[in-house]
Amino acid sequence: QVQLEESGGGLVQPGGSLKLSCAASGNFFRIYTMAWYRQTPEKGRDLVSNITNADTVTNYADAVKGRFTISRDKDTVYLQMNNLQPEDTAVYYCNAWATLTWGPVLPKEYWGRGTQVTVSS
Repeated sequence: QVQLEESGGGLVQPGGSLKLSCAASGNFFRIYTMAWYRQTPEKGRDLVSNITNADTVTNYADAVKGRFTISRDKDTVYLQMNNLQPEDTAVYYCNAWATLTWGPVLPKEYWGRGTQVTVSS
């Protein structure tokens, strides 16, 4: 299985910054794409950003382009969040696709438990 543990959430004032981290652990063969999602009671869970395992492709939601930066170091993914605004308030979830064994198997999806980010003055 794959365990994803997020850290770095908290309370920040508008215009501030936070950096989220998510480390994958467990008995897996390979981690593929990793991503950050966020969820609010009003909007549900939406993709914020993702990054491939070769770091060659990154994607961002329009709402965070130019403010958030995703990066990766092997099986740990980061989300640098700058110029945070109240509308960024949400629970942020780490997501990863992974295979547990070598061979022609399809990756499975795994989720972390989430970390709260609150932007408020």
